[in-house]
Amino acid sequence: MRKLFVFISLILSLGVLAQESKTKPDVDMDKFITELMGKMTLEEKIGQLHQISGGDVVSGELSSEGNKVAQQIRKGGVGSMLNAKGVEKVKALQDVAMKESRLKIPLMFAMDVIHGYETAFPVPLAMASTWNLEQIEAMARTAAIEASADGVCWTFSPMVDITRDPRWGRIVEGAGEDPFLGGEIAKAMVKGYQGEPGYATNTQIMACVKHFALYGAPDAGRDYHTVDMSRLRMYNDYFNPYKAAVEAGAETVMSSFNEVDNIPATANKWLLDDVLRKQWGFEGLVVTDYASINDLVRHGIGDPVSTTIRALEAGTDIDMEAYAYHYMLPEAVKTGKVSIKLIDQACRRVLEAKYKLGLFENPYKYCDVTRPSKDFFTKEHRAKARQAAGESFVLLKNENNLLPLKKNSKIAVIGPHGNNRPMMLGPWFYPHDIYRAATVVEGLKEVSGGQAEILYARGCQPFESEEYARRVYFGKEFEKDNRSDEEILTEALDVAGKADIVVATLGESTEMSGESSSRSNLDLPKPQQELLKALVATGKPIVLVLFTGRPLTINWEKKNLSAILNVWFGGTEAAYAIGDVLFGDVNPSGKLTSSWPQNVGQLPLYYNYKNTGKPMDKWFQKFRSGYLDVSNEPLFPFGYGLSYTRFDYGDVKLSANKMNEKGRLTATVTVTNSGDRDGYEVVQLYIRDVAASIIRPLKELKGFQKVFIKAGQSVDIDFEIIPELLKFYNYDLNYVCEPGDFEVMIGCNCEQLKSAKFTLVESM
Repeated sequence: MRKLFVFISLILSLGVLAQESKTKPDVDMDKFITELMGKMTLEEKIGQLHQISGGDVVSGELSSEGNKVAQQIRKGGVGSMLNAKGVEKVKALQDVAMKESRLKIPLMFAMDVIHGYETAFPVPLAMASTWNLEQIEAMARTAAIEASADGVCWTFSPMVDITRDPRWGRIVEGAGEDPFLGGEIAKAMVKGYQGEPGYATNTQIMACVKHFALYGAPDAGRDYHTVDMSRLRMYNDYFNPYKAAVEAGAETVMSSFNEVDNIPATANKWLLDDVLRKQWGFEGLVVTDYASINDLVRHGIGDPVSTTIRALEAGTDIDMEAYAYHYMLPEAVKTGKVSIKLIDQACRRVLEAKYKLGLFENPYKYCDVTRPSKDFFTKEHRAKARQAAGESFVLLKNENNLLPLKKNSKIAVIGPHGNNRPMMLGPWFYPHDIYRAATVVEGLKEVSGGQAEILYARGCQPFESEEYARRVYFGKEFEKDNRSDEEILTEALDVAGKADIVVATLGESTEMSGESSSRSNLDLPKPQQELLKALVATGKPIVLVLFTGRPLTINWEKKNLSAILNVWFGGTEAAYAIGDVLFGDVNPSGKLTSSWPQNVGQLPLYYNYKNTGKPMDKWFQKFRSGYLDVSNEPLFPFGYGLSYTRFDYGDVKLSANKMNEKGRLTATVTVTNSGDRDGYEVVQLYIRDVAASIIRPLKELKGFQKVFIKAGQSVDIDFEIIPELLKFYNYDLNYVCEPGDFEVMIGCNCEQLKSAKFTLVESM
């Protein structure tokens, strides 16, 4: 017993030491930066807060003052740059800082590395659908290796915004609607980018958590629009992924474009100082989103000078591309409108980031010009991307086991996405070579080993009009077919008539999702709907291979098509992964992380809703919460996804029916693969607090395991339930768990669940 006590004491002591080590200041770093700042002029300090674009990538409405960049660097007027593409260019810019500026302070180089760099992985919403944290971390690690080989030491990722309205285009960049899952994915991505603490290698880059905060909840799903919610909803439903990323060690945070409590996030002291720094203990730097300090005037909270000062006072350290700090702060300090202490505080945070990265020790740490040839688009990276894509696909329907296809079939690939390389990548493809990806036609030929006869026809135009296409592609060139609609359709029907089966490659085009890509209608574009109806009329079996960056309203498609495989935008290896799944070499295992609505009138839509005093039923009932014209259920629920095999769940068994606030219990369920194929299943744990001091959701995801089960075998899945999983923020915003009854639910999605109950009792 005494040995056990000593052991526990030792563990506790080590925990205290680890905490002290985490919070203990780096004396050497502090001394170095203090001495350096003692040599800096006001303008040089403000220069560290000034971030400009390298011009290779356009991600906002402003552009850098191109030919003045080198001159600004020489004067010490630039602290970091974004979108400088290519290690040679990065090295040349770093040369200006190190050889021609007075104090020779190195630059940091950043980029939006969202789902891979040269090797494109599936878009983040697709990666989330793998429910595979190791896979997600590996994606971020691979992206860090490739980006760092090109001179990038800082990525503006992960985006962890929770959203429950897929009209918002940037849902494609996040993990979906659930705060628990979003938090787990945020931690995995931070770890993948940053690696082990210390940045010992030149393959580790800084992560940036964005967009802080609540950016994914704009009114009407319209990007940049007003966000308004209670603080209880912030803390219980939206904050967790940001907090989880900070606790995982994320070095930087990006403020969001939207307002929070009627004050824009970039100038919101409560958000950036009280919550982020004081409550969560964040010690890194805060950077704005693209030129968002300039947006403060448009929001209507002041003139250019006063809003710039408000941003600095709120805790915004780096001004991305707005030139507000550059132009406004020197005079504001000289006239006493802003304290030099605030400039010093922000400057120190920037210099600390550079110190941690090792740039003062070696300014050219990320400038090895030999690395791209070794680290870009390697066989290993491509294999990881292909595996990730196959795991991300969600089988939405498979009537009469139409899938998988036989490799000796005659297959008609019909649709504008079937022979289009850039379509594989999705939004935020800027770092990638967009013509490197294979097409679906090429992928099916390769995976079938030449056995399948693959025919192709375009079928229709992807959009209703060229005007709409120009909006989607933001002035960029897009693929056009100058034939008439009738000619294109006639060809498709002729090709379909020659085939055994039709694979319809349809859905959103590459930039229909993403920033500034909100949609009020989530149906397939009309030309695609008309093509599908014509194909169905042929009587041929049809598999819809659906490309999208968001949930879509595909009611007709679900009712009338035999099989639907949602492939999102799967990256450079997507075509081969599509072949892997269609031909059955890979058994699909993806699960949705956002509810798919029947129509946009149901939005916002999410599984973890709360009961009202008139609880909703599946179908309309008078004086109950619901719709006259549609059922209350989603088209496809959160956590949903089919397999080529079948998984059956036994009853949930609890190790005890009571636990106290310091205890724990185990929930166990037996899952059986009762089909004839091996496969992965995502086993999901939900918990309900039956009665609490405030209204709680009917169910909340609190755990998941992705498990491989051989055909005919059964596996016992254990979930440990600890008090932390029962906690929530109460009316006073205290993080508590309250004694009472709880329901434990386990199943294959949020609707198909087995349950058991236990009671949380007060500690004696």
